[in-house]
Amino acid sequence: MPSFRRRPLLVPALLCALAVLAARPHADADAGGGGGGADGGTAAEVARLYADAAVATQQYEEGRREADTQRARAQRYEELLDRQRREIAVLHEDLGRIARAQYREGGGLPVAAQIVLAGSPEQLMRGQHVFSQANMAVDNAIGKSRRAQERLVADEAKAAAAWQELEKRNGELAQLKQSIEHKLEEARTRLQGEADASALAGSCRGVARLEQPPASYAQGWVAPVETYELSAGFGSGGERWANRHTGQDFAVPIGTPVRSVGEGRVVAVSCGGAFGIQIVIEHPGGYYTQYAHLASVAVDQGERVTAGQWIGQAGTTGNSTGPHLHFEVRVTPELGSGVDPVPWLAARGVPLG
Repeated sequence: MPSFRRRPLLVPALLCALAVLAARPHADADAGGGGGGADGGTAAEVARLYADAAVATQQYEEGRREADTQRARAQRYEELLDRQRREIAVLHEDLGRIARAQYREGGGLPVAAQIVLAGSPEQLMRGQHVFSQANMAVDNAIGKSRRAQERLVADEAKAAAAWQELEKRNGELAQLKQSIEHKLEEARTRLQGEADASALAGSCRGVARLEQPPASYAQGWVAPVETYELSAGFGSGGERWANRHTGQDFAVPIGTPVRSVGEGRVVAVSCGGAFGIQIVIEHPGGYYTQYAHLASVAVDQGERVTAGQWIGQAGTTGNSTGPHLHFEVRVTPELGSGVDPVPWLAARGVPLG
């Protein structure tokens, strides 16, 4: 019989960690620095909920994969159990054939009759020995198979119980994940409402300092958002633009962290107008990058930034039909000097797609 070793269950620890995340308080005050006020608190809450949702999704997927493994293990046990049942049935048939053959050949006669009819003592002993050996072999085989079947049934029951427990805990993980996503959606709505008020007033509410991720970018350049879908590209036409589209749009949800594509200095932070809340950064080599339609800013004008640093959060302020980041690369800080961001980033080791 092959032996089956079960991996330790990861879900209990994951469930506990996720419960802590779901219960973690979300402060209404700015996480530090700048004059964030209410906007800073909402922006920081959205950033925390994004991180919590990512952890929740990862843990749910790990639990789901573990449940699939346990389910497959239980099915393999059932297949082995069926095979053992068939082998036992064959052994029973063999035993029946041996018994019938022994009866036909005198094996079923009383011992006294066998002694009378035997041609010699040696013939009698040989017949008894063969019959005894055959019975012993069949009995041993059936006993061994039955013990194996009992172990297999016990293992199958353990695998099925583990799978059912995982299914139950995965349901709890799914509920916690859904709860975090619901909180995130509510926080996104608040964040965008505050951003719209700032853009309408033409006055930024202040810096919302965000807890930066532990990341290092050896190549010195990154995409402005980590996960995205490319939408309107450079030079495309449409009713929303007076001439041609001057940048590259990244379709992302409200609150998505926006990163500086490289090191540099913030030369402009403004609210209002067609670009809504926006940031412009000057990079070494004479290029500038613009990040527009934001929901919050996390840097001050004049501040130095590094590649990959969170400088704000995506939104849909200004002339925008939905949540996205409008990203431009320019040779001057002003509109009208843009170059296509896609080949510009690709030349710096950041292909988009």
